Amino acid sequence: MSYKTKIIIYCAGLLTVLAWSGIHPHDYFTWFLEVLPAILGVGILAATYRRFQFTGLVYFLVFLHAIVLMIGGHYTYAEVPVFNWLRDHLGLVRNDYDRVGHFFQGFVPAVIMREVLLRTTPLKKGKMVFFLVACVCLAFSALYELFEWRVAVATGSAADAFLGTQGDVWDTQEDMATCLVGSLISLLTLGRFHDRLLEKKHLSRAA
Repeated sequence: MSYKTKIIIYCAGLLTVLAWSGIHPHDYFTWFLEVLPAILGVGILAATYRRFQFTGLVYFLVFLHAIVLMIGGHYTYAEVPVFNWLRDHLGLVRNDYDRVGHFFQGFVPAVIMREVLLRTTPLKKGKMVFFLVACVCLAFSALYELFEWRVAVATGSAADAFLGTQGDVWDTQEDMATCLVGSLISLLTLGRFHDRLLEKKHLSRAA
């Protein structure tokens, strides 16, 4: 399957999931806030595709992340049915789907940021890139938490489903920690595979 064919399949899949997500969601205000990052992210990748094509790994991970966001937007993160079932059957105190979302918030941007640094700066793969990528992911997570805070202040109880704290006073800190863990796991597990893809892409462009 060609590179462009995969991109077309990803786009078609996302449009399908987005359409499903927007059919009778929990509420449209929360839905809009939750799917907006996915729409903006995919839009940026589409707008920059001709000038800066990422490796296929990045587009695949963004595809998965966008689906996670759209599912969360449809049900709200505190009410995703499968995770309600897990909560009830495992005796958990909350629906942990939001932890999945914040894990992806670190796991996917880590690869994106790593590729940007390795392809657009003099930095070479190693400890400094690892450190900077983890820092950027954590900063991005903190920025998103600040966005949630301001939306909650501006809209009051209308943002309760968007915040999704489920009574957890440490929810913000746990969200950021989950994002950091996601970024570290991504760097540790995908780093070498990503390097091979980058090398292959470099060779194909030089040919």
